[in-house]
Amino acid sequence: MSDQSTLPEVVPDDDPGTERGRRGTRGTTSHARSIRPGFIAKLILIGTVDALGVYGVLAAWAVQSWGILAFLVVALAVANWAYFSRRMLPAKYLVPGLLFLVVYQLYAMGYTGYVAFTNYGDGHNSTKSDAISQIAAQNERRVEGSPALPLTVVRQGDDLGFAVLTEDDDVEVGTPDQPFAVADDATVEGGRITAVPGWDVLGFAEVAQDQEAITSLRVPFSEDADGGSVRTQDGSTGYVFRSALEYDAAADTFTDTDDGTVYTPSASGNFVSEDGERLTPGWRVGVGFDNFTSMVTDSRMAGPFAQIFLWTFAFAFLSVATTFALGLFLAITFNERRVRGRRIYRSLLILPYAFPGFLSALVWRGMLNERFGFVNDVVLGGASIGWLTDPWLAKVAVIGVNLWLGFPYMFLICTGALQSIPSDMVEAARIDGAGRWRIFRSLTLPMLMVSVAPLLISSFAFNFNNFSLIYMLTGGGPNFIGTPYVVGHTDILISMVYSVAFESGVKQYGVASALSILIFIIVGVISYLGFRRTRTLEEI
Repeated sequence: MSDQSTLPEVVPDDDPGTERGRRGTRGTTSHARSIRPGFIAKLILIGTVDALGVYGVLAAWAVQSWGILAFLVVALAVANWAYFSRRMLPAKYLVPGLLFLVVYQLYAMGYTGYVAFTNYGDGHNSTKSDAISQIAAQNERRVEGSPALPLTVVRQGDDLGFAVLTEDDDVEVGTPDQPFAVADDATVEGGRITAVPGWDVLGFAEVAQDQEAITSLRVPFSEDADGGSVRTQDGSTGYVFRSALEYDAAADTFTDTDDGTVYTPSASGNFVSEDGERLTPGWRVGVGFDNFTSMVTDSRMAGPFAQIFLWTFAFAFLSVATTFALGLFLAITFNERRVRGRRIYRSLLILPYAFPGFLSALVWRGMLNERFGFVNDVVLGGASIGWLTDPWLAKVAVIGVNLWLGFPYMFLICTGALQSIPSDMVEAARIDGAGRWRIFRSLTLPMLMVSVAPLLISSFAFNFNNFSLIYMLTGGGPNFIGTPYVVGHTDILISMVYSVAFESGVKQYGVASALSILIFIIVGVISYLGFRRTRTLEEI
């Protein structure tokens, strides 16, 4: 018994009381925690993001967009590192926001800045090589004496092509990217190609469905663009076309085969002849600060641009001043406890703010119609006043409608600011003998401005870019006459940007981007000065 009592006690390895047991327990617990539902959800989410990111990387690789490819690789690496590292807890919350900031803000700003210094727009949308191909294709003419080739439209996957029966009874097949080559073992019946190995022959219904793509298709005979290409108008007969302009890669010039005119590349991104004739399309090139100065150097735009520039400031300032004055007046009025039914009145005054602004602008556009509008027909007893067709009345209408849309917001913020002013300060001023005007001017308004001034600055910035009101109410009209862009008397800078970019026939993205940068600088400077003034009010 005594010997047995001196033997060491055997303890199992998984006993929690031992160090090995505690290590084993911690390991088991850690393993159990690692497969929690939250971890599985994170794994699925990051896996989905990685799959989409890899797809984007492959797509960027295919089109050789190296900037996008590099960004996607870095973004995927950062996302995986942040969400699978235990030491990167803050990054788990910051990374999504930072990525969206880079994509939707910084990239957009950077690209806008880049476009502002180029001639990007209609006629200058792509690269020089694309322009050369388009010029050669657009100036194609049918070769005199060329035979009519029996033609069949074929498809291989998503690629369309032509199969033609040559004068030697050979079947040749090609696509816009692969010149014609002899197709062995093709089937010809009754002078028509009925089968081509590796290709699907399109029937009449399929040809009719893709008619636009087929009629614009050009299949070259060889790698040399001057060798001509085959085109078709009906999907059954092909004709040989050759460009009337021959491109000399060594000299980088186009030559007209009819009259020998030579077109050389210019700094403006076009091939131009000696007498100034330009070939279109062109290509994108840098133009320096030309887009920034074009509005004042062009005699047709200098006057209208100056009017639009001044009207933009006037519109933003008057909008803020009128809405703030009316909102403050109503807030002071209904802040008086002796007014009965204050809650009902306050609720009714918020209605214009609750209604969507663009719908309100459309309603007012109908009410201000010169012939059938409610204002002229009912309120003014059948008068014919051009609220939206006269330059000055249209501006008055814009300010009035914006007053209707904006005063509820000012009413709300002024009501809240007034209720935050201590009542004992007002009572002390009254005891000192100050009247209502003195109290308002020396006490209420300064304390109100401390809270409201930042909101007035943001309201100014909003109205400076209030595109929806101008677009929905007047469309910028009435229009100026003789300008190269469709702009009007009620246009502000932001609506002018839209007109230059999309509504003036020839889209000029470079000029529109330059105007956008100008707006950004103006709003930024005004906001900076305004916030400095706000800090001064706080010190007072």
